[in-house]
Amino acid sequence: MEETAAAAPAEKASSYRYWVREATGDAAPLPVPRKLDPAANGNGNPPPLGSVWNQAGTWEEKNLNSWANSRIKDLLGSLGSLKFPTGNASVDEVSKCSGDAFQVTVRNKKRVGYNYELSLRFKGEWLVKEENKKIKGHLDIPEFSFGEIDDLEVQVRFSDDKGLASDDKARICKDLKSFMAPIQEKMRVFEEELKGR
Repeated sequence: MEETAAAAPAEKASSYRYWVREATGDAAPLPVPRKLDPAANGNGNPPPLGSVWNQAGTWEEKNLNSWANSRIKDLLGSLGSLKFPTGNASVDEVSKCSGDAFQVTVRNKKRVGYNYELSLRFKGEWLVKEENKKIKGHLDIPEFSFGEIDDLEVQVRFSDDKGLASDDKARICKDLKSFMAPIQEKMRVFEEELKGR
């Protein structure tokens, strides 16, 4: 029994160590961090699109949500007003602007895209039954994506439509859908600016 107790400490002292914690004199030096230089890619080719670390040009995605949200609000907030045969209306605020905008670099080619849902608050005044009536509401643009500007749909949602006959509502909705052309024009500007980023 005494022999086995004496053998145990000797075994611990000579056991194999998997991880070396002390550097010895013959160990390799530790690596020194270096900044990557985009101009010095070493192969004479132009620097790749995207990040410096992505020399092969594989998949890389950049989030452009904050820029896109503020830019859409700026563009559509400046729609101004339109006059109709029996009234006028103006868009005074982008009340909802939710979605994503992104830039993807894949195989050393840059692509952009977005997917948004918008709601624009309007106010206007129409001649209804020989009386000027102030009307407020929202122009809702359901989900749309890059390249779908010509297919946009506008849905009119009134804040308070009490006292409006159905034919008056239909006429006002038709008038408000005239905002489609200026909205499409502003969104084309947005797509061009997105491509240039």
